[in-house]
Order: sequence, then structure tokens, then C-alpha cells
Amino acid sequence: MRRHKWVVLLVVLALGGTLSAKAPIGFFVVPSLASPTTLAPQTRSEGGVQVQVSPKNITVAADTWDFEIALSTHSVPLDQDLAKTTVMVDAQGKQSLPIAWSGDPPGGHHRRGVLRFKPLAELPSSLELRINGIGGVDARVFHWQLQ
Repeated sequence: MRRHKWVVLLVVLALGGTLSAKAPIGFFVVPSLASPTTLAPQTRSEGGVQVQVSPKNITVAADTWDFEIALSTHSVPLDQDLAKTTVMVDAQGKQSLPIAWSGDPPGGHHRRGVLRFKPLAELPSSLELRINGIGGVDARVFHWQLQ
């Protein structure tokens, strides 16, 4: 049994991981860039429209980087195509266009959905989502520090 613990420890060290204090002996956690980065939702209320953005799956290993978006208003129509009016911007200023919108179609006063982007090859130090033209506001900028 004692030899088994040494083997596990050597495997963990070889993989660059650490033993988890809460994990039973024989189980280990290997940290990597694939670990999810938890980013807080942000809300902007300008031009009579409230926009909340919640980033999801912002990892190098993710199939898509997702941004849950909720829009709410009682004064202006929400008829923008978010896949055409939104860009993701990395720390170096490189812009990426969305690859898909899954959610409510344009129109109405309340909309929800997920805007998907192709993941970047490396996790940037910061990330912005710029949504243009909602409620007469040129650009709503949502900014997160990642590192």
C-alpha cells in the first residue's frame, strides 16, 4: 500500500499536478489552461436598454466561447442581429466575429440567448465584448481581466 502512494505521487509530479487537499489519497488534480476561468456577469443600462452579459466556457480547450446575453427594455425595439453587431476583442486589439447566435430572434422588449465565438489559441490577458447599436448607443463595452 505504501508503494502505491509513492507511485501516485510520482505520477502527479510527472504530470505537473498537485495533490488536492480534499481528494482522497490516490486521486489528484492536474491544473491546466483547460480549467474554466470564472468571469462575473456584467450589466450596462444605457439608451433605455439593459444588457447583461455572462461569459461561459472561456478556456483554451472549449469548443466555443459562449456569452449569455439578456436584453430588456420597455421603450425601444430590440431588432438588432447580435451576430452582426457584436465583436470579441483580445488584449492586443484583435477582433473576432461571432460564429452563431442561439436564442430569441430580433424584436420584442426582452431577449435572451447565447452568442458563440471560436476560441482563441491562447488565453489572452483580457477580453472585451463590444455590442454596437442597441438603444442608440454606439458601443457597449464589457471587459474582463483573465490573467
